[in-house]
Parts: sequence; structure tokens; C-alpha cells
Amino acid sequence: MIRRPNFVFIITDQHRADHLGCYGNPVLRTPHIDSLAARGTRFDRFYVANPVCMPNRASLMTGRMPSLHGVRHNGIPLSCDHVTFVELLAAAGYRTGLVGKSHLQNFTGHGPVVGFETAPGKIAPPEALREANRRPLKGPDYDMEKEPLWSDPSHNVRLPFYGFQEARICTNHGDMAGADYRRWLEQKQPGASSLIGKENAIPDQRRSAPQAWRTAVPEDLYPTTYVKELSCDFIEDHASDGTDSPFFLQVSFPDPHHPFTPPGKYWDMYDPDRIDLPSSFDKGDIAPLLWMRDQLARGVADRAGPTAPFAVTAEEARNIIALTYGMIAMVDDAVGEILATLERLALTDNTIVIFTADHGDFMGDHGIMLKYLLHYQGLIRVPCIVADPAARDASTVRTDLAGTIDIAPTILGRAGIQPFNGVQGRDLLDPNAAAPDGLIIEEDSVFRLFETDVPDRVRTLVTDRWRLSFHQAGGWWELYDLESDPDEVENLWDTPNRPAVTDELVRHMLSRLVALNDTSPLPTGRA
Repeated sequence: MIRRPNFVFIITDQHRADHLGCYGNPVLRTPHIDSLAARGTRFDRFYVANPVCMPNRASLMTGRMPSLHGVRHNGIPLSCDHVTFVELLAAAGYRTGLVGKSHLQNFTGHGPVVGFETAPGKIAPPEALREANRRPLKGPDYDMEKEPLWSDPSHNVRLPFYGFQEARICTNHGDMAGADYRRWLEQKQPGASSLIGKENAIPDQRRSAPQAWRTAVPEDLYPTTYVKELSCDFIEDHASDGTDSPFFLQVSFPDPHHPFTPPGKYWDMYDPDRIDLPSSFDKGDIAPLLWMRDQLARGVADRAGPTAPFAVTAEEARNIIALTYGMIAMVDDAVGEILATLERLALTDNTIVIFTADHGDFMGDHGIMLKYLLHYQGLIRVPCIVADPAARDASTVRTDLAGTIDIAPTILGRAGIQPFNGVQGRDLLDPNAAAPDGLIIEEDSVFRLFETDVPDRVRTLVTDRWRLSFHQAGGWWELYDLESDPDEVENLWDTPNRPAVTDELVRHMLSRLVALNDTSPLPTGRA
């Protein structure tokens, strides 16, 4: 019988592609992640299916677009009716584990942003019939990650959890992480929960910026350390369990997502004064950018919330980038220890290590921060590295278009497992799987951002040269020539010199949207 490989799948949170040394960052040092690229394949044009946490993580797990699995935006749990690639691994004999952020279900405990609105003068449907699907995505099956429930010592996610036979969960981000992490924190140092959060931070005005504070949580108690330690424990336990079963371990870091709270030495590891602003800083004149800059200039911008992008000053941008580099550096050190554990246990030669992120961050591009609705490269393009010890060519860079929905079929293909009907991605390691000539990115918001009358829905087409986006709220378009304008500063849609290729791109987008319609379920009869 062929020896099946192990998998260590590492995913970071809100981490753009060019925030790694191996992707060309001239300042940030990430030697351990870079070592994966040095012995593996780095995908240079790797894009998310949706640039928001829950939708793209659901696409990662299912290999399907958000419009099919139904997690169109944050706040919708992934239905337990949807099959994940991890379930197929488990069914084929893999030991499956998750350490860190899952975010396949809601974790804040806050109520929804929108709800069913009863129309005046009409008979409202009973509650059980208010959705097109009568199977509600709420109740015990979908409340497992909610932070308020973790105050009960007996609460845990029920296993298997979307195919994971073992799961140790982090909710939230930065030093505010909760769930299993908070229990670990208290076990390590009773009373240490009093160190978390802005109200307990160490005063330091040198790094002043929105959603940034110098955490009082020490390095050895920070969430990144938790994820590292429990991941190493999983690998150690597998090596000593006496079985020949392969394993799949998902290592899911909550960083470098805001708030920006790198601990200890990582707080001032990078000097903001030595960080160049993005070349697009304060450039671009589309309406949302102008609105955010105006909000900042008038001193009325809401920059404390986690759910809307905002404009920053040049000093704030440098501070946030420096702190983000510190968070990534800590993740890189953790990755180094996980790789060292594999090496020490003689598992490196049969373990495929994959590194990616759930989405990016504007991170100062055009003078704004965070995410949502503006599909600039910093948001939609993320790292993806596959280090396969069986691969013939090391240090390979691929420029073909690839994305999140390709991860599931790639892992299944390498494990020798046929995907379920309805998987939409391709096996990136299969030389016979043709690369697409364009990728679709979906985003449906529940927030009325930039003073729009209704929440926006965006569909984007990315090709080798072009990025075309349609905004349903307002019916406006963006078109950028990524070859001559890599910073995406000049929107060519409304210019007198709109490229002749525009109509072809619109048809291309429509064709791709049709191609992404569902093929599941298969018919149960002729008619």
C-alpha cells in the first residue's frame, strides 16, 4: 500500500501576499515561511473566493464559492449539510485536528445586523417559514463557537466538528482571543485574563494608531504561542500513538488580524520610521476613497469598530504596518518551531506543509485600512505556498491564476481521495488540470458602508492583466490595467479612453459566473 502523506495546513488571518519575505517584502523578515517557498512551490497569483473571514473559510473547507455554500458574509454559519474536504480525509482514515481560529460559525455572541422585516398590512410568515430553506442555521449545532458559552467550563465544540476529530478553538483576534485559548491562558497563569485588552495595556504613545495597543500579555501566553504549542503537541502525540494512520492538522493563527497587539519584543521589532508608505497612499479618486478621506479630515471617522475600513494618516499607516510586521514575525517564529518538531520526529519527508491566509488587508493602500468591498490586490491576493517533499522541483514560482477553492481538491488529490460532486476548484498539483483564464471573487455585505442606501454586492473578475469589479449598490464599475497600473489608481471604466477590451471582459465575467453555477445535487432519476 502506498504510504499516504501527512498534512500541516497553516493559515493566517488577514495577511496579504506581499507581507512575506518570499513575496518580495524588503523589510519584513520571515525566514521560516520563506524556507517553505525555498523547498516548495509559491503561487504568485493566488486569490480569495471572498475577502471576508467566514465566507472564505467556508470556501476553503468546501472547495465551493460562497454563492453555493451560502456563507455570503460574516454572520452566516456554514451549514452542517455541506460536506467538507476534512470529512473526506477522516473517512479515508486520516486523523484530523484543528488548532486555532475556525470561524465557521459566529463567535461574538452579538445579534445579527439585519433580520426579517414584516411588511405593513401583510400577514407575516410564521417564524419557521421565513427563510427559503426551512432548516435554520441556529441552535445548538451552530452556537458552538459563541464566546458567551465558553464561560461554562463544560462547553466545547462537539466532535467531529466539520470533519475535525480534534479541535482546540480560538475566537476573536489579537490579545482578545477567547474560547479554548482563554482556558489555556488561565491554566498557564491563573488570573492572566486580567492582562488582556486595551484597558489593561502598557502605555506607549510611540505606536499610536487606531485599534493598536501594547498588550500586557507576555509572549509565552499570547494566542500565537497557544496555537504553536498545541500544534506541536498534536504532532508529538501522533508520532507516539503507535499507528500508521496519516494526519491532517490545520494550524490557524488569529494574527495578524486587527487589533494590532504584538507582545513583548515583537511590539517594537520594526521601526515605523524605516517603513515606506505604499506607493498608492492617498491616491485614487473613486467615491468610497474620497468619502473615507473626508471623514478623516473632518474628524468624524469611526475607526474603533472592526467592521468598516477607514482612512489613516501617514504616521498611523507606518505604525500599523510596523505592528503588523511584528505580529507576522511572531507567527513566523511559531512556524519555525512547528517545522522543527516535524524534523525532530522524522516526519518532514512525508509531510506536506501548506501556507495561506483567509484574506488580505488594505494596510495603507490608497490611505485606508482593514477590508470590505474594494477589491484591491492587497485585499484579494494572499500567499499560498505548497512544500511537498515528493515534488521534483524546489523553489518553484507559479504565475497561473489560482485561489482558495483550489485548496480542497489539491489536498484531496495528493491524499489520493476523489472529491465529492460539486467541488469547484482544481488540483493545483495535477499537471493535467488546466488553469483558468479568469477568477471570480464574490462579496455580499450586510453593512451600508460609504453612505450607500443599501448594502453593496460586489463581483470581481481577475485575469492575467485586468481587474473588473461591479458594485450593485449604485450600479458602478471599476476597471484597472494591472500591467500598466499595478497600484490600481486609475479607474478606466468612466474615462474617455476606456479600453476596447472592456466589453470582452464583461462577457468573460458573465461566462465565469455561469460556469460557477452548481453541479450538485446529481439527478435521482430521468424525470
